[in-house]
Amino acid sequence: MASVFEYAPAPESRAIADIAPSYGLFIDGEFVEAADGKVFKTVSPSTEEVLSEIAQAGSEDVDRAVKAARRAFEKWSALPGAERAKYLFRIARIIQERSRELAVLETLDNGKPIKETRDADLPLVAAHFFYYAGWADKLDHAGFGANPRPLGVAGQVIPWNFPLLMLAWKIAPALATGNTVVLKPAETTPLSALFFADICRQAGLPKGVVNILPGYGDAGAALVAHPDVNKVAFTGSTAVGKEIARTIAGTRKKVTLELGGKGANIVFDDAPIDQAVEGIVNGIFFNQGQVCCAGSRLLVQESIQEELLDSLKRRLSTLRLGDPLDKNTDIGAINSEEQLTRITSLVELGEAEGAERWSPACELPESGYWFAPTLFTNVTQAHRIARDEIFGPVLSVLTFRTPDEAVAKANNTPYGLSAGIWTEKGSRILAVANKLRAGVVWSNTFNKFDPTSPFGGYKESGFGREGGRHGLEAYLDV
Repeated sequence: MASVFEYAPAPESRAIADIAPSYGLFIDGEFVEAADGKVFKTVSPSTEEVLSEIAQAGSEDVDRAVKAARRAFEKWSALPGAERAKYLFRIARIIQERSRELAVLETLDNGKPIKETRDADLPLVAAHFFYYAGWADKLDHAGFGANPRPLGVAGQVIPWNFPLLMLAWKIAPALATGNTVVLKPAETTPLSALFFADICRQAGLPKGVVNILPGYGDAGAALVAHPDVNKVAFTGSTAVGKEIARTIAGTRKKVTLELGGKGANIVFDDAPIDQAVEGIVNGIFFNQGQVCCAGSRLLVQESIQEELLDSLKRRLSTLRLGDPLDKNTDIGAINSEEQLTRITSLVELGEAEGAERWSPACELPESGYWFAPTLFTNVTQAHRIARDEIFGPVLSVLTFRTPDEAVAKANNTPYGLSAGIWTEKGSRILAVANKLRAGVVWSNTFNKFDPTSPFGGYKESGFGREGGRHGLEAYLDV
C-alpha cells in the first residue's frame, strides 16, 4: 500500500551566526558611524523580525570611503601579483572556514533556503576568490597585452538576491588586478557584506583596500557619480542600469552592467522529460525565481506540451515551502514586502489578461513574505507576464512547432541574458544556441555557474562580462 513519505523538520541552528545589535560602515579598515548618524533596520523576510540596526551611508560617507580607497591604491597596486594573491587565498580559506556561519546569515537576511546558501552560494563565493587569486600574478598572460595596469578605485553596487556571491564576483577580480574597492550592498541584505568586512580584517588586508557602505539608492548614486571613482560595476534592475549609463556618459569611467532578464527555457520533443522538468524547476524556482537569469519563459514543443506539463505539475506538488533554515525546504521567502507586492500585481495582471494560473496546494506561513510556486498556461507573447521580469517563482508557458519558431519567440524580448535548450541532438543544440541572442546558453541544464566561465548579457540585460578571464578586463587599463 502506497504511503506518502513525510519529512521531519531538520532546522539549522541560527545561533551559528552571531549577529550584533548594530553595525557601522566599514571605511579604511574600521567600523564607523555614518556622518549624519542615520541608521536603518534589516529584517528577516521569513519572519519580519528585525535582525540588526545598520549605519546608513550618505554622500559624505561615500567621499570618505573613496578617499580611503584612493590612499590605499598606491601601495596595493604596487604589490607584486603573488603578494596580492596571498590575501585573496587567505580570504577564500576564511570563507570556507566560516561557510556554515555565512550560510545561516545569508538565509536569515535574504530568505532563501539554507540548502541553497550552503550548497551553492558559499562554495561559489570561495571558488571565485581562489580562482582570481590564481590570476593575480599571471595578468601579463591574460591576453590583454604586456603589463596591464589597474584602473584605480572601483565603485561597486550589488543586489539583494545573491548578496555574498555578487560581492565575490566583483571584489575578487578587482583586488586581483590591483584595484581598491568601495562596495554598496543592497539595503535589504547588508549583513553578509559587513561580515565580509570582518573577514578582510581577519585576513590582514591593508586598510582602505575594501570599504563597505550599506545604504539606499542615494548612496549608490553618489558612489557612481563620484569624480574619483575609475570603474563602476553594477548588478541590478535595467531601470537603474540606464540611469547609471546616463550618469557616467562623458566621463572616463569604465563600466559593466549586469541587468534584468527574461530567459527562455526551450524544450524540444526529443528531450528527456524528467531531466527537463528538473531543469525547469531549477531554472525558475531556485531562489524563489529571484534570479536575473531565471528561465521564466518555458517554450515547449507543441507535441509534448501535455506530457511535460503533467510531469511538471506533479513535481511542483512535491516542493516544500516554509522555514528557510529547515534543510528540507525548497521554496523560501520573498526578499521584501516591496518585491512581494510587485510579484502579486504582475500575477494578477496575468490572470486579468486571460492566462490560466495554476499553483500546487500550498500553505503559506502567517508571518513573512511568501508566494506559492506558480505557472501560467495559455500565455501569448503579448501578455505582460511573458514580457516583464517578474523576479519571482512564476513560470510562463508558451508553445512552438519548429526550431525557427522557438528561436523567434526566445529572442522576442528586450532582454538577452540567458537561455536553455533541452534536446538529445548535439547538432540542434549548437544550431539553436548560435541563433539565440543571450549571453549564457545552457544545454540540458540550467542555472549552472563556475568562476572560470564568463557571465553577462546583451541588449537591456547590460554589457560587459564577469567571471573567467574575461572578468579581468573590466578592471584593467588595456
